[in-house]
Amino acid sequence: MIIIIRRHPNRVASYFCGMKKNLERLFVVSALWILLFSGSCKSDKPAPPPPAPTFSFAKGADVGWLTEMEAAGKKFYTAAGTETECITLLKGLGMNSIRLRVWVNPAGGYNNAADVLAKALRAKNAGMRIMIDFHYSDTWADPGQQAPPVAWAAQSLTELQTSVYNHTYTVLSNLKNNGVIPEWVQVGNETNNGMLWPTGKASTSMANFASLIKQGYNAVKAVDASIKVIVHLSNGHDNSLYRWIFDGLTANGANWDITGMSLYPEPTDWATRNDQCLYNVNDLISRYGREVMITEVGMSWDQPDACKSFLTDLITKMKAVSGNKVLGVFYWEPQSYGNWQGYTKGAFDNAGKPTIALNAFN
Repeated sequence: MIIIIRRHPNRVASYFCGMKKNLERLFVVSALWILLFSGSCKSDKPAPPPPAPTFSFAKGADVGWLTEMEAAGKKFYTAAGTETECITLLKGLGMNSIRLRVWVNPAGGYNNAADVLAKALRAKNAGMRIMIDFHYSDTWADPGQQAPPVAWAAQSLTELQTSVYNHTYTVLSNLKNNGVIPEWVQVGNETNNGMLWPTGKASTSMANFASLIKQGYNAVKAVDASIKVIVHLSNGHDNSLYRWIFDGLTANGANWDITGMSLYPEPTDWATRNDQCLYNVNDLISRYGREVMITEVGMSWDQPDACKSFLTDLITKMKAVSGNKVLGVFYWEPQSYGNWQGYTKGAFDNAGKPTIALNAFN
């Protein structure tokens, strides 16, 4: 090599210069390949799975009377006697969800679409989750009464189906347009024997009842597919009632996401009722594959110790159901007090303070 360099220095210099240029080109090409294809190359190790969603048990209150109580001058106080806005007070007691009923054209306006929107906005602004409960009536709908709204009274089945759809869609769209998307929606309230009697009475025509549930379900999903639809019955301890209704709905092609229950035991039988309810819950989950929600509970306000024991036991049992299939427990109108409208199963005392019953939610 030394000889070659001495004899042909120009040729050697040219050789090394060419080698340098080739190396530079190789470096540039390699860098481009790395930039172009490094993003598309996959690691031998699979990407870690996304974290599982955190389950949050709903601890709620139905406060449909709230604006009416406030208009009548009712005030709400902490146990220490500090006046506090009601939803904020309930949140401080451990509740995270609010349930609101909807009536079509109620006398006085309370629980109509505008009143529900006002309460829903308050609940949202307080950081609460929201359930909407359609009664499909101008007044109370429950196991003893399922009267259609006056405006729907003469309608045929087909017309009632349209009315159920349109009413559900309109109310929920109004909420959504104002920034409120409920997490859950009930299509009917305590529909032990159907709704919109006599046309939708289940014991007369389960097919008619199912067709109305379908329209409510479809309207909810048309507004927002993420909302879970509840079909709600009372007497959560009565397994035969639930099998009759939900077997009938299934046979007639109706759909729902959550089986809703009410449970109102007495201070003397709550332990038995809770056990019966738990049996019913497990049977329904196994039979229909749906989640369950206890959407109404209550006990006499002047039995706070028994009520606290009832609620603590019920919440504990429901949380322990396999697979987190029970989504929550709601107290019905806990803030009602002073014999408000003759109702005595709230959980506030006559001075407007929460009783120890509500400590079960905290």
